[in-house]
Amino acid sequence: MEKFEDKYLDVLHNIETALVHTYDKHAEMTDWEARDAVKALMRTYKAERDGRAEPNLNLKPLTQEAYTNVKMLCDWRLGRATILTEDGKPPAELPLPKTLDEMIACLQRVLRSIEMWQKEFGRRGYYDFVNGFVR
Repeated sequence: MEKFEDKYLDVLHNIETALVHTYDKHAEMTDWEARDAVKALMRTYKAERDGRAEPNLNLKPLTQEAYTNVKMLCDWRLGRATILTEDGKPPAELPLPKTLDEMIACLQRVLRSIEMWQKEFGRRGYYDFVNGFVR
């Protein structure tokens, strides 16, 4: 049986890249903001999946920025958005769209990683760990 991380490595990498991009822009960002952004996005997608109204999110500015960055990539992976390459064109090859359940599961996996590395290595433990893998 294929490991979850192997099956969804590309999606996990996309989510982590969006988070690292936000960390890189804001030296004051901690794993708490990343965690809160991922949790909020999970709530948003779970509400959609369950046919409920989008939750009213009251996020701090840095958490909101991380949420927006991750949501943009997740929506692309759900087949809802177009992302442009550095030359301003869409990628030559588009990935197969994921389901909401798959995206929620990927976000849950990233959330567990954030919580584990933060607990182990402090305020930016997740960033310090994942930063080397997304470059």
